[in-house]
Amino acid sequence: MKVVVTGSLGNISKPLTEELVQKGHLVTVVSSKAERQKDIEALGAIAAIGSLEDVDFLVSTFTGADAVYVMVPPNNYFDLNLDLLAYYCRLGNNYAQAIEQSGVKRVVNLSSIGAHLDKGSGILLGAHNVEKILNELSSDVAITHMRPTSFYYNLFGYTDTIKTEGFISANYGADDKVPWVSPIDIASAITEEIVTPLVGRKVRYVASDELTCNETASILGVAIGKPDLKWIISTNEQMLSGLKAAGMNPQIAAGLVEMYASLHSGLLAEDYYRNKPTVMGKVKLADFAKEFAAAF
Repeated sequence: MKVVVTGSLGNISKPLTEELVQKGHLVTVVSSKAERQKDIEALGAIAAIGSLEDVDFLVSTFTGADAVYVMVPPNNYFDLNLDLLAYYCRLGNNYAQAIEQSGVKRVVNLSSIGAHLDKGSGILLGAHNVEKILNELSSDVAITHMRPTSFYYNLFGYTDTIKTEGFISANYGADDKVPWVSPIDIASAITEEIVTPLVGRKVRYVASDELTCNETASILGVAIGKPDLKWIISTNEQMLSGLKAAGMNPQIAAGLVEMYASLHSGLLAEDYYRNKPTVMGKVKLADFAKEFAAAF
């Protein structure tokens, strides 16, 4: 198959590209950075250098593909001028236009846990909106919306707090149960979807491990030599104040607080637990803890 992968050589797109190439597919990787070309080609893929803001570039790149994997790349949460939800909608519309004009009939979209919600999910409303935009495409375009759970690597964001305060703190935690996921397991699930025939629309959740935040903290703590590490729940106000003090865009900070509050209340994961994967991913938190400790 001819497959187009967006997301350059990011946390998901790199292992996805490696797996697709290994399985004999002809892979084109989209990147905005020309210096990535040699790294992409070293994996056995073709580099398409251009911007996701350029619809003509996307149409040209998607044309002739059997399947495309689309994702909205992370943006700078500390950019005070960034309208994050508008950014999601803009790229979602660009993808929809490019898919329609290029004639691609198989799409795998990186969405998120919580994308079933049209309110109360904070910044994840962006993923909801992209799903909605893509679902308006012709019914002969088969779309899988991948909804991964909480990424292991988001735990790196608590490194400074552990070093300075001796604990993890957020407006969720303690005995809250969190489904975690590895990008490697997401990449494997995407590969399965790309090569699986589909008619219409499908939602697929991906998770690697389910643990309480205290269990998560304990596993990380043992790995870094702090076996008594605890995960303390702060108030929404404390969380918001801390993010703003760090210089985060206030609108995005409020969206993160709302997202974490919905994780704490159970709202965010309600659809996940109704439709959770029958098989969990292979990479467990204990595996990630080694990576965390090496970076710590």
